[in-house]
Amino acid sequence: MNPMSRVMIGSLLILAWPAAHAVDGQKIFTQGGQNPAAMACLGCHGPDGKGIAAAGFPRLSGLSAGYLSKQLEDFRSGSRKQPVMEPLAKALSDEEIRSVSAWLAEQPSDPVTGSRRQQMASDPTERLALYGDWSRQIPGCVQCHGPGGAGVGEHFPPLAGQPAAYLVAQLNAWRDGSRRNDPNQLMVGVAKAMTDAEVTAIADYFAHAARQEVAP
Repeated sequence: MNPMSRVMIGSLLILAWPAAHAVDGQKIFTQGGQNPAAMACLGCHGPDGKGIAAAGFPRLSGLSAGYLSKQLEDFRSGSRKQPVMEPLAKALSDEEIRSVSAWLAEQPSDPVTGSRRQQMASDPTERLALYGDWSRQIPGCVQCHGPGGAGVGEHFPPLAGQPAAYLVAQLNAWRDGSRRNDPNQLMVGVAKAMTDAEVTAIADYFAHAARQEVAP
């Protein structure tokens, strides 16, 4: 083999290396990571990543890749606590976290049709979701999490369609300090200002938000 042929073959191998060794986000979700402790995600979050509402396991499909990556990194560091997710996240490499987050972000999720117009919000729970209660320094949920609770960017994830049990668990985690990984500790203050009844009601409201119809 002449020197030029060797150079060409070597160049092709170098170019093929990233593709051959790229981390497959879908494979991580369905089969787990390289470390056996990084088990497949679908067992808890469903084969389509849309969660398992009956068990309180949240939807991951369609969430921002930046948000998902941050949560996995926070589970690894311990700034977000959850006995199942902490060891799983610690078993994932940085590249595996990026890949599975990017893959999940590309997956379809149930559309959020939105809530009723704000001027029609006569129900106390709906008023809290849309307007908040500024006498207690509670902003309306949709003011950060977007119309209908559909989510905004990397810092404000979707609330609509998430299991009520999951939303209750997160609000209570903000309240008791076991979760504290939000920007500027905003959710800590909001959750602590809410009553037990409001936590339950607002979680149920957004759990069914994807099925609400927009008023004409």
